[in-house]
Amino acid sequence: MIIINQGDVTESDFEAIVNAANNDLILGSGVAGAIRMKGGPAIQEDCDRLSPIAVGEAAITGGGNLKAKYVIHAASMGFSQPTTAVTLKASTEASLRICAEREIASVAFPALGTGVSGFSTEQCAEIMLKTAKIHLDNNDYPKQIEFVLWDDKTYNVFKEIYNSL
Repeated sequence: MIIINQGDVTESDFEAIVNAANNDLILGSGVAGAIRMKGGPAIQEDCDRLSPIAVGEAAITGGGNLKAKYVIHAASMGFSQPTTAVTLKASTEASLRICAEREIASVAFPALGTGVSGFSTEQCAEIMLKTAKIHLDNNDYPKQIEFVLWDDKTYNVFKEIYNSL
């Protein structure tokens, strides 16, 4: 099941949330910064042990002080490499693959790459929603994928594209 909601992904009580990460897994600004602030230092410490990862891949850490048990860090960009359609699709798939491998039942995504990296919201919604739908059709986990979108514009774009699938 795919759910589209407006809000703050760091407040999700799903089993895992996804971080819009860079490949060095440095929790700087945007969603990553909010995860660092609310989740506490343990998440960055876990990231430091796992980094770097390839752009287009994902890594999992504990959720620290967040409601979510896990944070999946989807590296759709690097410090000198912005998010592209290829890296967005790959990092979304990698995040969902982690959920399937670990039997994580519910995962909440922000709109990856649309903040610091400046990727098109429309393209992001189309790529992420199609990737999620294909994954759900072919895998047992996760059971629920929620897209938690920060602002009205992003929420409306995701809702419109979801309704057209």
